[in-house]
Formats: sequence, structure tokens, C-alpha cells
Amino acid sequence: MEKEELLLQKAQKRLKEISKFPALKEGSSIKKMLQEKGISRRDFLKWAGAMTAMLSLPASFAPLTAKAAEVADRLPVIWLHLAECTGCSESLLRSDGPGIASLIFDYISLEYHETIMAASGFQAEHNLQSAMEKYKGRYVLMVEGGVPTALEGQYLTIGAHGKTGLETAKEASENAAAIFAIGTCSSFGGIQAANPNPTAAKPLSAITNKPVINVPGCPPSEKNIVGNVIHFILFGTLPSLDAFNRPKWAYGLRIHDLCERRGHFDAGEFVQNFGDEGAKNGYCLYKVGCKGPYTFNNCSKLRFNSHTSWPIQAGHGCIGCSEPNFWDTMGPFEEPLGNKVYNVPFFSGKDRTADNIGITLLGVAAIGMAAHAVLSSMRKNKD
Repeated sequence: MEKEELLLQKAQKRLKEISKFPALKEGSSIKKMLQEKGISRRDFLKWAGAMTAMLSLPASFAPLTAKAAEVADRLPVIWLHLAECTGCSESLLRSDGPGIASLIFDYISLEYHETIMAASGFQAEHNLQSAMEKYKGRYVLMVEGGVPTALEGQYLTIGAHGKTGLETAKEASENAAAIFAIGTCSSFGGIQAANPNPTAAKPLSAITNKPVINVPGCPPSEKNIVGNVIHFILFGTLPSLDAFNRPKWAYGLRIHDLCERRGHFDAGEFVQNFGDEGAKNGYCLYKVGCKGPYTFNNCSKLRFNSHTSWPIQAGHGCIGCSEPNFWDTMGPFEEPLGNKVYNVPFFSGKDRTADNIGITLLGVAAIGMAAHAVLSSMRKNKD
């Protein structure tokens, strides 16, 4: 209880300091916009309560979460697009939760975002440089996409002056108050960094010595993106991170841990082929390639498409998109990892993300999962 009280006091002090900053958008506030959008105070507080729970904070923090959203217009944000498909921005733009899209794009001052800004060419570059200078040491940097580094970054040039993405990312990272790598491409390199990686694409963390919070996914849920911003407003510090610098509140559990088909896995009930009777009955998708046992994310809790469904519910296994190097290590996507022959160990820090003692190799885990699947099926057939 004492720890909770200290945390409350820290957040209250932080919000009091932010409230003293001038609003970056004159004549606009979240309260005013809520009224204009027809969103009641009650609905807003319900959203704040849900966000508080998602951040793994005590219920007593709900009023502070609401306050953090209300002062979000004091927070300048610079959003860079590097080697990517804009899917992460789409995840935010298509968000449907009460106030979420407005919180990001109306109340938080997006000083630079190529997809939605009106300016282009020289004017857009001027806006970026001006924002980095004006809000030096205060702005939040959010980067979408991997960073090509071959040929001194010339595989990606941006803007009227043809600056490389590498150069821009380094410059923007230097004076940021917080840095978020949005999506798997920015967090781990993504498909751009897949073998043979001709552009030498790297994650954002590889080109800066500043702390980077990874928010992977292809794309990540909009709530995982917004949640990190709210956490930064509340505490001004990094959240608790796993071995891959992912926030534990979002990436602390495996897909397998919370999967709605987990009971079928334990019972040895598996889909053998897409479209078979097991598929119709919602059986476990492990044998048709689901990577849920090796993937850390909260997809089953947040879901997609207005929070109505997610890939496993729709009938296709998890492809492991929030894991490092998933294009190379998780494929083929419709074949179990346990069917692979491993010549060398994969990355060895996986189970440290769950705070386990010791290190378990991915290959060993895959073989163990496959053995469990086979034994469960044999036991079921015998019964």
C-alpha cells in the first residue's frame, strides 16, 4: 500500500508540472472536444478506467489517467516514417475507442507526421526542423519503420533535400524526451531486415544510444501505442520492460497463455488441416503453424477490427509478428516450429521476458511443444 501511495504522489506531481505548460493548441481542449463529439464525461471516465487496468495500474489511478489525457495537449510529438508500410499509423487512424483517435491526433500536438499533415516538400522539412529546435529536450519521438544503414543510409531518402532516414532518425533521437519504436519494423527491423537484408535495415535502437521503448506488432494495437503515451505523461519514466525493451504491461504474457483455444491444446484437440472438422469446432491451431506459444503480446485481450476478433479467433494461427526476426525465425507460418531441424540455437532470451530463472532456447521449446501435441493426441485417441 505504501508503494502505491508513493506512485500516486509521483504521478500527481508529474501531472501538476505538465499542467503548468501552455497548451500547444490555442482555443482547444479535450473537455471542449468531448462536448463537441457528444462523448459524455461518464464515457470518458470509463475509457480512463479501462486504460488504467490495461497499464496494470491500481484502480485508484483512473482519475489520474483521465487527467493525463486532459493535459495531453501540452505534449509535442514528432512521428517519423522510415522503411515501412504505414500500417502502424493506420492502426491509430482507424481506432474506434471513445476519444482514442482524438487524444492522439487532436489533443496531442503532432508537430510532424507525413501521413496526415497538410504541409509537404520544403514546408514539411521546415516544420520538422522547427519542432525539433523549439521543443528540444521536451518532445516525444515516435518512429515507424526500420532504418536502412547500407550506403550510409541512401536506400531511404526523404523530403525535398533528400536527407536519409538514418540521418533524420539520429538527429531526432538526440534531443527527444522519450523515444518509442512503433511497430515491428522500427522495433526489430521487420521485413526490411529479413534475410538477405540488402539495405542493412536495423531497428531504431541500433542507431541511437538513447533508451528506446519497443512497441512491436504488425501492426501493434492502437491501445498499446496510446497506453505508452499515457504512461509517459503520468510518470515521465520508462515502464517496466522485458528483455527486448517491450513494456511488460502489454507484452508480459504469451499469446498461448491467454488464448481462447488453450483448453483444446491441453486436451489434445488440434486442427490437422484448414477447413477440417477440428477447425469448425475451434480446436487448437498449433499443428497448422500457430506461433502463439513463442510470441508475447496481448492480442487476445485487445483484439482488432473494432475489438471484435483477432487472427486466431478468425481461424489462422499467430505468426509471431511481435518477436525479433520473426520473418526469418517463425516461417513457414503454417508449419509448426517443432517440425523444424535446428542447426544453431535461436536467440536465447525469450523466457526471460516472463521473468523465469534460466534461459530456454526457442528450438527446445518448439520441440517440447510438438512432443506435447503428439502425446496429447495419442492420449485422446486412446481414450
